[in-house]
Amino acid sequence: MSIDQAEHRHPEHTVVIASGGLDSTVLAYWLAARHSRLTLLSFDYGQRHRVELRHAAEIARLLHSRHEIIDLTSLGALMTGSALTDASVAVPNGHYTDESMVVTVVPNRNAVMLDIAVSVAIAARADAVAFGAHAGDHSVYPDCRPEFVERFARSVHAANDGLLVPEFQVLAPFLSLSKTDIVRLGIALEVPFARTWSCYRGQEVHCGTCGTCVERREAFRDNDIDDPTVYRAA
Repeated sequence: MSIDQAEHRHPEHTVVIASGGLDSTVLAYWLAARHSRLTLLSFDYGQRHRVELRHAAEIARLLHSRHEIIDLTSLGALMTGSALTDASVAVPNGHYTDESMVVTVVPNRNAVMLDIAVSVAIAARADAVAFGAHAGDHSVYPDCRPEFVERFARSVHAANDGLLVPEFQVLAPFLSLSKTDIVRLGIALEVPFARTWSCYRGQEVHCGTCGTCVERREAFRDNDIDDPTVYRAA
């Protein structure tokens, strides 16, 4: 299914889960191009790559959008065992198709973030929440799969009966797209890719070898365009 075939209307006001990464940034630009007012919502959950929050703030500035950072550091401290929140677990090198990537799972992360986004949306009378899950995430992250999005949307309507604006939507328009597809879309939207952050190691420059870096590099290469990202490893 192409993104143009997605069965949803264009929302007037969307609360977007914005990590500062490539996927959520392209999503924000895609929604802005459809004239949706945006509230970008980022989360500090103690991730080792919290440098991404600065990038999310910069994207919000470029889009002239409201940006809020939700403090979940106390929750993140309890989520041991993930390479993203536990300093004793090394971030693996490789590709998302590798078994080693399972250590980058943060349990229930998208569900927690989306639940908070729904609460913010209700208070702001927004008519949608959105996140940038895509097809490349499906093998590793259960909360990026179509089944999760469908069931989460049902739970939102059940839990907030009478509180949601009419035709409230939970949007994940990139579910059937690859990272390569998303970069191609971002090119068309003139997304400032150099202002986005992907690396899970969260150092001064992208490491170039972790799962997110490998997938990012592939996406630019597969589109045969220059990658503006600076990587530590060639």
